[in-house]
Amino acid sequence: MKIVIFGLTVSSSWGNGHATLWRGLSRALADRGHKVVFFERDVPYYASARDLTELPGCELIFYSEWNDALPSALRHAESADAAIVTSYCPDAIAASQVVLDSKAGLRVFYDLDTCVTLARLAAGERVDYVPSNGYADFDLVLSYTGGVSLELLRTVLLARNVAPLYGSVDPAVHRRMPPRDCFRAALSYMGTWSADRDEALRTRFIEPARHLPEHRFLVGGSKYTSDFPWLPNIYFVNHVPPNLHGAFYCSSKLTLNVTRGPMAAMGYCPSGRLFEAAACGVPILSDWWPGLDTFYLPGSEILIANSSAEAIEAIESSPSELDHIGRAARDRTLSCHTAAIRAGELETIFEFGVSPRAGMAEANTCGA
Repeated sequence: MKIVIFGLTVSSSWGNGHATLWRGLSRALADRGHKVVFFERDVPYYASARDLTELPGCELIFYSEWNDALPSALRHAESADAAIVTSYCPDAIAASQVVLDSKAGLRVFYDLDTCVTLARLAAGERVDYVPSNGYADFDLVLSYTGGVSLELLRTVLLARNVAPLYGSVDPAVHRRMPPRDCFRAALSYMGTWSADRDEALRTRFIEPARHLPEHRFLVGGSKYTSDFPWLPNIYFVNHVPPNLHGAFYCSSKLTLNVTRGPMAAMGYCPSGRLFEAAACGVPILSDWWPGLDTFYLPGSEILIANSSAEAIEAIESSPSELDHIGRAARDRTLSCHTAAIRAGELETIFEFGVSPRAGMAEANTCGA
C-alpha cells in the first residue's frame, strides 16, 4: 500500500510523543512492503531540535506553508491507498479537505490524542484540528485510546467507523542498554511537563523524593521551569533523544509512568513511554487507569501506586522482585506491543475496517 500521512512531526521528538510512534510504525510498514509518505510543517521549534532527517522506506516532505505543500499533497493523496490526517497536525483542516476530496482508497483520521480532544470539546473549547463536521466524512477514524472513548468518537464527533490503534515500541531502538552514571536514579521519570500530569507526578515522584533524601531521583523531558518543586535529590536532564532512552531507563532501579488527566479518566490509554520502558526491561511504577490490566498485569508485570506511600514501598522493593517484574514486562511487550505488531493490526483494520483486538478484554490478552 501507499500510505500518506499529514501529521505533527516525525523529524523531532522534542516535547511530543508522536515522532517516536511514527518512526517505529513507518519502519515496520516499510519492512512489510508498504510505502509511507509523511508531510510535516517545518516549524522552528522542531527544526532546532531535529533528531531525524530521513527514515528508510518513508518519504519525508517538509513544507513552510500549506500552499507550498498543496500541489504535492494533492498528487500524493490522489494516488494513496490510505491517506491519514492526525491530531495536532498544524494544517489538519486544510489537509482533511484534500484527503476528503481525493480518490484515496481510505480516507482516515488518526486521533493520537483522543482523550484530550474529547475533554476539550466537553469543556466547550475549540479544537483546531477537528473539522467543522467532526470526523463524520472520514471512512475510518483510528484512536490512540480505546474503551469508552471509542463510543464518544461516534456520538460526539460523528465518526462512522472507529478502531483503536494503540501506541507501540520499536525494539531496535528501545532495548536493554548499559547504565550510565549521569542517568543513575532510584526512580526516574521521562515526560514533557503538563498541568494535567502535575498532581500525579507530585504524589508519585516529588513526595517520595522528599521522604527518601538519601536516594537520587531523575526527571528527563522538556517544558520544566524554575517553579517546579525541585529538591536537592531531584536531578534534571533536558530532552532525552530517543537513542538515549534505553540508557536513561536502564540506569534507574524503577521508572515512573504518569498519565495525562483526561487519558487516565477515559482509560485504555497506554502511552508510548510505557511500552518503551517495558521494552528496555525496566520495572515500571504507574498510576492506575481503567484498562491498564489489559496491557500489563499489576503486581507481576507492572507496579501500581495510588499514593506516595505506595510509591515509596515500590522504590524500596527488593532488586530480585523488581528484576522479575521488568523481565515479565519486556516479554509481554515484545510479544504484544511492538511497532511490527501494530503494523499488522493496521493492515487488518484497513482490510476489514475493524481492529483484530475487537472484543478482547481479558487481562492476559495482548491489548484491549
